[in-house]
Amino acid sequence: MKRVLTAVILIPLVGGLVFKGSNRSVRVALALVALLCLNEFLKLAAHYGVQPMRLAAYLAGAWVVLAGEIVPGPVFFLVVTLLLLTLAMRGGRELTGSLTSAGGTLLGIVYTAAPFRLAGDLHASSPHWLFYALLLNWIGDAAAYYAGRLAGRHKLAPRISPAKTWEGAAASLLVSAPLGALYLRHFLPQGPSLAFAVVLSLAVNMAAQVGDLAESALKRGANVKDSGSLLPGHGGVLDRLDGLLFSIPVISLALSR
Repeated sequence: MKRVLTAVILIPLVGGLVFKGSNRSVRVALALVALLCLNEFLKLAAHYGVQPMRLAAYLAGAWVVLAGEIVPGPVFFLVVTLLLLTLAMRGGRELTGSLTSAGGTLLGIVYTAAPFRLAGDLHASSPHWLFYALLLNWIGDAAAYYAGRLAGRHKLAPRISPAKTWEGAAASLLVSAPLGALYLRHFLPQGPSLAFAVVLSLAVNMAAQVGDLAESALKRGANVKDSGSLLPGHGGVLDRLDGLLFSIPVISLALSR
């Protein structure tokens, strides 16, 4: 019940922001969400013995998302490189941990902040592209969850996520792909071809499922059940958006070609 109530509250709020908010306000919201995801990732990293430079991570993560309108991609990678050098030179901690600390911090920034920068770019192109990404994430998650509970018999990745099943994965793909294609064809003024919409929706769903498994692997290695507890019935923000972090780049790549 908590899971359903959380979704009922969040979906209208998010939808209203996506379609009624300016691109700048959407980027600010995305930056806040990125920082929540980054914070949860850094907590997971601590279970691996990583001591990240949190303040630098938060500042860099917010900058990556908010500067998306004016800062080109190569500059982002330059900033990442400079941050790496800064972390390697910092004092006050054991130098033997500099590499893992810098690596963990940088991974967190790229993993959580960079996709939300791309999400802001999608919104600038059309609010429908961002909502499409969110919609497929929500639909795919719900289909996998309920199909897995009702008909799940074969474990998908028992070592990583014992609750996930092949039946749930198939339901996620079969439900979200056609609905995603219909959304693109119906709501975009100059929508893509049906073939492109179907293939893209399939790719987005598969990327989201891989993202879900990747975050599950991080949690399994850290020996924790959830990345956080901010969303009742869902766990942490990263638990809810792990698939989006992988699917957003797929959409951006498809639109760039």
